[in-house]
This record gives sequence, C-alpha cells and structure tokens, in this order.
Amino acid sequence: MANDEILPGIFVNSSGEATISKEVGDVLFELAMELEDPAGFPVDVEHVLAAMVLAVRSGELDAKQTLAGSDLQLVEKLLPYVKTVFRDFGGVVGKDDQ
Repeated sequence: MANDEILPGIFVNSSGEATISKEVGDVLFELAMELEDPAGFPVDVEHVLAAMVLAVRSGELDAKQTLAGSDLQLVEKLLPYVKTVFRDFGGVVGKDDQ
C-alpha cells in the first residue's frame, strides 16, 4: 500500500493507517501535553495524530504545515479536532482502543 505524506513526517496509507517519524512522535507528545488542559480530556499522541488527520481532511492544515509542540497557533487549530475525537469517537482512535 502506498503512503501519502499528509504533513511533514506523517504518512497515511489507503486503509487510513498512519505512521510517523520519530521526530514527529516527540512533537505529538509535546502537543498532547499542551492540548490536555484546554481540551478537558486525557489527550495522548494518538489523539493528536487523529486530530491532525481530521484537520488535514478539512483543509485546516496542509502538507507544508510546520509541526512544533510549542506552536500555540497549531494548538488552537487542533483543539476543536481533539474535542471531536473524544466527543464523536469516544477517544477511540485505533484498533488497540476497541
């Protein structure tokens, strides 16, 4: 299956499964920490990744988006999508969560 890079270091295959580079993993962890309080949910890296996929699909983020855990504008863009992951999907984002 071919992987499409939707954001720097984030790839999604035709089945919708995402893979990330190690560097992006660190950024996702930092973003999860930043998003947890304002979201009001126990946010982890998988929730942030799911929020990023939703944001890309809605046109809020594009493939040239710089990813940094300290980027408050990115946190603000992702916050509604993190809330959607919990509100609409119960926080379940992967096969392991089911």
